[in-house]
Amino acid sequence: MGADPVEGAAAREDSAVAAVEFPVPAPLASHGPARIVAMCNQKGGVGKTTTTINLGAALAEYGRRVLLVDFDPQGAASAGLGVSANELESTIYTALMTPRFDIRTIVHRTALEGLDLVPANIDLSAAEVQLVNEVAREQALARVLRPVLDDYDVVLVDCQPSLGLLTVNALTAAHGVIVPLETEFFALRGVALLLETIEKVRDRLNPRLRTDGILATMYDGRTLHSREVLARVREAFGEDVFTTVIGRTVKFPDASVATEPITTYAPTHPGAEAYRQLARELVARGDVA
Repeated sequence: MGADPVEGAAAREDSAVAAVEFPVPAPLASHGPARIVAMCNQKGGVGKTTTTINLGAALAEYGRRVLLVDFDPQGAASAGLGVSANELESTIYTALMTPRFDIRTIVHRTALEGLDLVPANIDLSAAEVQLVNEVAREQALARVLRPVLDDYDVVLVDCQPSLGLLTVNALTAAHGVIVPLETEFFALRGVALLLETIEKVRDRLNPRLRTDGILATMYDGRTLHSREVLARVREAFGEDVFTTVIGRTVKFPDASVATEPITTYAPTHPGAEAYRQLARELVARGDVA
């Protein structure tokens, strides 16, 4: 079957966007302690889960030990890696609500070496209500993750599309935040509120928290709309915007249906290379070991 001419045109546009090449990171002599990165945007459908899975897979390809934490009751990251979380007795919800629970008992190995998963299912939706009356309710996730930090180089937390208590928990546990942002005008509207929430968490709960960057996703370089939004984002946020841009492609949902990252489902596709580029950029910037 021949190449898709539409996707080929988009790839050519995207190659012009991502003109900077970052070096392949050197192997690590040892692993840990992990840097925790929250994948956060209160708007749904902007590529949080796609980015969590594929960035994690790309980092694992480069020899990093990565733990993905599905922190969304919809369980999309779990499903995207082939874990049927609805059939599990213990998930991240169990770890949050059970004193002295050992998170290692719910870590699932994935098919990709170096990439592990802590799954979630609809039970997690109850945690928001139940944590309200807990002491140090914003620090529940940080407490749960503490025992495994020395086993990994990076922990990626896939947040739900809201700014509720679960997301605040993720921000309180995190060292950094990546904000996936669809290159569409309506997606810009909530960014100020999200950055305000990040600032409040930094001031009141987690002084070490920093915004690692805004990641432009679902970019289609053939449309004036996408190009204008990307230009506006870069004008507004400057160096806080990643050089890497993630293009729009049907290969991402195809890979999700196949329950594997695009880096293994279509390893030579521009989408796979974009996430490898993002991984290299994060390492080059010092955001990941």
